[in-house]
Amino acid sequence: MNRVTKQHASFEHSDTAPERDRDTKRSMLRGWRRKCPHCGSGPLMKSYLKVNDVCSVCREELYHHRADDGPAYLTILFVGHLMAPLLHVVFVTWRPEPLTLFTIFAVGCVALSLYLLPRLKGAIVGYQWARGMGGFGT
Repeated sequence: MNRVTKQHASFEHSDTAPERDRDTKRSMLRGWRRKCPHCGSGPLMKSYLKVNDVCSVCREELYHHRADDGPAYLTILFVGHLMAPLLHVVFVTWRPEPLTLFTIFAVGCVALSLYLLPRLKGAIVGYQWARGMGGFGT
C-alpha cells in the first residue's frame, strides 16, 4: 500500500471527519433559506445579518461561523456581473435618459444586494458547518 492510499484509508476511518455525514449542498441550501444547516427548520438569523448563537430547534451551536467579508464580496460580484451586461443591453436597445437609467439601475442594484446579502451569508455559514470549518469541526 503506497503512502497516498494509507493516508486516504486513515482519513476514511477517522472519527474526526465531521463532513462525512454533512451534505454540503443541502447545508448550503438550508443556509440560503436562512435556516439552520443542521436541522433545516430553526431560524439561522435573529436579525438581518446577525446569526443566532444556537439553533432554537436542534440546539446546534452556530456562533462558530466566520463568514466575515465573504457574503459582501460575493454580493458585489454577483450584482456587478448581473447588472453590468443588463445596463449595456438596456442602453443600446432603448437609449433612455441618463437620469432615468441611473435611477432604475441604482434601485435595482440596491434591491438585489439587499436580497442576496443575507442569503449568501446563510449559504457560507452552511458551507462552513458542512465542511467542519472553524469551530464547527470540533
